[in-house]
Amino acid sequence: MSRFSAKNSNTDDYHSEFKKRRGTTGVLITNLGTPNAPTTAALRSYLREFLSDTRVVEIPRLLWFCILYGIILPLRPKKSAALYKSVWTEQGSPLLAISRAQEQKLQHKLGDKAVVKLGMRYGTPSIAEKLREFQQQGITRIVVLPLYPQYGGPTTGSTFDGVTKEINRWRYVPEFHFINHYYRTEAYIQSLANSITEALNPEALPEKLILSYHGMPRLFLKNGDPYYCHSMKTTSLLKEKLQEMFDFSDDQIITTFQSRFGKAEWLKPYTDVTLEDLAKSGVKNIAIACPAFSVDCLETLEEIAVENRDIFIEAGGETYQYISALNDRDDHIAAMAELINPYL
Repeated sequence: MSRFSAKNSNTDDYHSEFKKRRGTTGVLITNLGTPNAPTTAALRSYLREFLSDTRVVEIPRLLWFCILYGIILPLRPKKSAALYKSVWTEQGSPLLAISRAQEQKLQHKLGDKAVVKLGMRYGTPSIAEKLREFQQQGITRIVVLPLYPQYGGPTTGSTFDGVTKEINRWRYVPEFHFINHYYRTEAYIQSLANSITEALNPEALPEKLILSYHGMPRLFLKNGDPYYCHSMKTTSLLKEKLQEMFDFSDDQIITTFQSRFGKAEWLKPYTDVTLEDLAKSGVKNIAIACPAFSVDCLETLEEIAVENRDIFIEAGGETYQYISALNDRDDHIAAMAELINPYL
């Protein structure tokens, strides 16, 4: 064989190898993450990773690390572990167990058009680990769907950081689609409305329906984060949909923000303060849903369903109903597939 023929043969081999690596589309669904166990040690590791993210805490690093390592990590993990233990299941963390169910159902929905994997921003399974699995499978088109309907820097923005940190190491950068919000989509709003409709008794509606979103420091809004605006628009769209089904007045549906941390001012009104004020004003019957949470987790199952219920009841309320997150409902899975389909 001539030198030219050998060279040409090698080129053909390289070309064939690259063609073999051109696989189907990889779909990475992501969520915040969870500790591996409801123990002090596991919580310390998880909180260290989570609270070291500059998207989550924007305090100057030296000052923040003094607080984190001097106060928070020595004290908070034990308390947090007890809270996680109260919601832990035989399958482990509710967030991880339900997210895996979402992964399986979305894979079934998309069929052989895509390979679906679940990655967590903090903890396991990690985003980097799942991206490397796509790479090993020869997948050259990746769609990332962070399961945060409303864009937020500490959630969606941080997910983008996690994805690009891994892909920056790759020789070949895949075709890449990052879905950074979906709060306005008809399918998402309809699935929210369906979940609320199914939970409520039309013959005995609550006096108030509370829509509680995860909070964030007000400074983030002032610096340009659109999360507050996305949340308020979600409420507006959902209110329109619910008013087609029920006789809700405009002031019967209230937007609040939960899960504040530290002494800084966060987005208002605060969920716990609102519930206490409502009960003290004579409101006896409320229902509460959390549109920003695609999966039930500690913040919904313990903070909203237990802790905030106690606040409302102790202040004079009587009936308190928590409406579950969308989780692995079929209409929620269909809404996720609808977001992904244009990129397949």
